[in-house]
Amino acid sequence: MYASAARVKSGKAKPKSKALRKIARNWDLYIIIAPVVLFFCIFHYAPMYGLQLAFKNFLASRGIWGSPWIGFANFTRFFNSFYFVRLIRNTIGLSFYQLAIGFPAPILLALMMNEVRSRFFRKTVQMVTYAPHFLSMVVLVGMLFALFDVERGLVNNFLKLLGADPVSFMGSPQWFKTMYVFSEVWQNAGWKSIIYMAALAGIDPQLYEAASVDGASKLQKTINITIPGILPQAIILLILDVGHIMNIGFEKVYLMQNAVNMEASDVISTYVYKTGILGAQYSFTTAIGFFNSAINVVLVLLVNRIARKVSDTSLW
Repeated sequence: MYASAARVKSGKAKPKSKALRKIARNWDLYIIIAPVVLFFCIFHYAPMYGLQLAFKNFLASRGIWGSPWIGFANFTRFFNSFYFVRLIRNTIGLSFYQLAIGFPAPILLALMMNEVRSRFFRKTVQMVTYAPHFLSMVVLVGMLFALFDVERGLVNNFLKLLGADPVSFMGSPQWFKTMYVFSEVWQNAGWKSIIYMAALAGIDPQLYEAASVDGASKLQKTINITIPGILPQAIILLILDVGHIMNIGFEKVYLMQNAVNMEASDVISTYVYKTGILGAQYSFTTAIGFFNSAINVVLVLLVNRIARKVSDTSLW
């Protein structure tokens, strides 16, 4: 009793009471954030309970807990699979292609719109480039099939007028990645440029005025003021994009996929859907998803570490 009294007197119990007082003082803020915390706990952390399926031979009659453990057999099966090399090659190739083209596109669009002095023209360009983002993915892919159809598509009809042979854009493995990436840029570049436009608006105009007094050209202002001004936002978005390298969008790939372009369009997400959902191989595809997520986590940690060393900007 004397020891506990001594601890109270020495102030060791103060941090706890101080934390409680802080929570009580800001109770309204904790209430506001509570739904967000609950959302992530229910829909992001609770499903992790099912990750144990990756190490089990799931039997529906015995449930998750009752299914027998088989260790890394599901992972070994995937690594030895006939489709493993093709899935990894297509997933990584498509992701890096999209990152190489899709990441700088909104930056360039924002830089160009920032140089436009006509307010009406800038607003018009913004509206035209933002609009495709709100199209349904089904509508977008339907537009692609209509525009690039071999027989009646506008693009192939134009090629015929020029005397060229029609090209099967949507049915050719060689064209699949290009069609996917550039349609993605068309749909989302304008929307993603909003972040960079906001960053550009936050740059101090006095920096440009001082550069003009010193005789700097527009290119020199862009290189020395504009780009450094949006660099922190670009680094954060790059880290987040790298964290999704292995999670290439399922819906669009699946809608564009057909028997002819399967060699180039078969990625991990579509393979998981066909094997896990349609084929009811839940343990096997859980292992694939676990492997997929593990690579993404490693990439995020690696790129974040590099960004922290190269610059002062990182996620943590």
